Amino acid sequence: MQTYRMKSASAEQTMALGAALGERLQNGDVVLLKGDLGAGKTCFSKGVAKGLGIAPDVVSPTFNIVIQYDDGRIPLYHFDLYRLEEPDELEDVDFYYLIDRDTCGVSLVEWADLFPDEMPDERIEVNIIKADDGTREINIARIGED
Repeated sequence: MQTYRMKSASAEQTMALGAALGERLQNGDVVLLKGDLGAGKTCFSKGVAKGLGIAPDVVSPTFNIVIQYDDGRIPLYHFDLYRLEEPDELEDVDFYYLIDRDTCGVSLVEWADLFPDEMPDERIEVNIIKADDGTREINIARIGED
């Protein structure tokens, strides 16, 4: 497993790093976003969406749990698991169905660390760490693939 470590000094840089990843994503990819509240997960998500060619301004699906975007080169399923309390609730939002659809899009999951045992074995993990000076360290690793 190789981890890519990058620094971001602004929201624009965080979005640009997300866009660079989004340009490389393929059908069936599952991206798990980890980081404290305010770390920049939604900002990174906006960049991923841009890299996929998605036009609308992507928002955190905190109250919807999942939002689907179909206007890019491949669909995006943007999850925010923050409001869920039990793993059983993942079934209620079709989480397993959507992340297992290899030919139907990319799944982007904010707050994936709340349910680590429920995440797929093959995934891309993005960990965003906010430093005291306001910069972000963004670590990206592909897990479970040879």
